[in-house]
Amino acid sequence: MGWDEWEQLKSLAAEKDPTRMQLNRLPDEREERGSAAADGDLTVDQQDLAAVGKSAFKLFEGLGNHGRDAWSSSQIAAKDLTAQEFELGGALHVVQDRWEKSLKTLLDACAHISNHMRFTQRTHEADEYSVISTISSITALDKGFDEGAKR
Repeated sequence: MGWDEWEQLKSLAAEKDPTRMQLNRLPDEREERGSAAADGDLTVDQQDLAAVGKSAFKLFEGLGNHGRDAWSSSQIAAKDLTAQEFELGGALHVVQDRWEKSLKTLLDACAHISNHMRFTQRTHEADEYSVISTISSITALDKGFDEGAKR
């Protein structure tokens, strides 16, 4: 692309929207909908992360405490039915095994979600501190240059 062509494209873009130029990019879906992330900033609400983590932990605790409440009575019923030569006894045992496997999977998932939300919250807090520290350092450096320029 030549310089003249570049200048022509810039002026065409300025005529369409003088406050904004956009090249090599389609508008983001979020921009079209006008969401909070339209300006390109990533946002994380610590309260939302904490709420998700807390809910996952409560579910983990509840399932851990009550998810096996029917285990012993189901096992007794399965053995009794099997002893009486009912096929339902074996089926009940299969259902109980599948429930146990599903419960373990769900408990693992809840623990993973809870731990990940806690980790994410800590990571973002550390990132926030790092960004603030860096910006503060740059501001202090700028002030030093400004003071040196006044002398």
